[in-house]
Amino acid sequence: MKKLRTPDSQFENLPGYDFEPHYLEVDDGAGGRLRIHYLDEGDSNGQTVLLMHGEPSWSYLYRKMIPGLLEAGFHVVAPDLPGFGRSDKPAERGDYTYQNHVDWMTRWLIASDLSSVVLFCQDWGGLIGLRLVAEHSELFSGVVAGNTFLPTGDVDPGEAFINWQNYSQTVVEFPVGNIIDGATETDLSDDVIAAYNAPYPDETYKAGARQFPLLVPTKPDDPAAAPNRAAWQTLSTLTMPFLTAFSDKDPVTAGGDKGFQKMIPGTKGQKHVTIKGGGHFLQEDKGEELVKVIIGFINDNNLKG
Repeated sequence: MKKLRTPDSQFENLPGYDFEPHYLEVDDGAGGRLRIHYLDEGDSNGQTVLLMHGEPSWSYLYRKMIPGLLEAGFHVVAPDLPGFGRSDKPAERGDYTYQNHVDWMTRWLIASDLSSVVLFCQDWGGLIGLRLVAEHSELFSGVVAGNTFLPTGDVDPGEAFINWQNYSQTVVEFPVGNIIDGATETDLSDDVIAAYNAPYPDETYKAGARQFPLLVPTKPDDPAAAPNRAAWQTLSTLTMPFLTAFSDKDPVTAGGDKGFQKMIPGTKGQKHVTIKGGGHFLQEDKGEELVKVIIGFINDNNLKG
């Protein structure tokens, strides 16, 4: 498997992002190794909060949230999915499959030796992260889900998602930073937009960003449909605390919080919240508010690592 690695110079002097990089190599499933980047901040003896990003963002998305979580005494870990951020980027679009990403991040999670993890997941951070929870629930103690879903292809994904999918495949140059800017309620500065573009020196680095929209199951016979149904079967039996914190201005995932609350036992009795004034990337719009929600969730459920 051919891979690209973004030069370190691309990540110099990014606003608000002065965290030390960490790396783990995992089996790529094709006879090689895949280097995954992650942030690892705070006391490893504290409660671990795992922050998982989606498409086409990277761990830069969590720069506003990490300081507040550290101040609360938590151990914060934020990986970059393969194909994004400082992680290796398989060069061929065919190397990007839903199952490959679940497998790669499972290997990373196990190699990281994390336990009693509280997951915060958004967008593809949930599509992958909730598979990790379902398949390795013994490693998790709680979940906070924001603007995400776990599709099986049995329900129409909606016009907003189909429009996004079509756009992602037809736009000549995939404008990562501008896509994120367009999916927030606040206007991002030019230097922040540039920071979201930093992992991608040119279009050859964007195979994952291009392919991810096509990997979302939209039909019942999609390759990921059956594994996601199996994950739902497990999630529907889990009693670990599970909180929804969706924003009010995301047309793609609107209503998904009610589905989680209906299907997952661990949602019962939780203080579910709707984040007002947040777009799809609510970490950008309301990162500090999300931190308070996560801290409250951990304290309310006595999750102390």
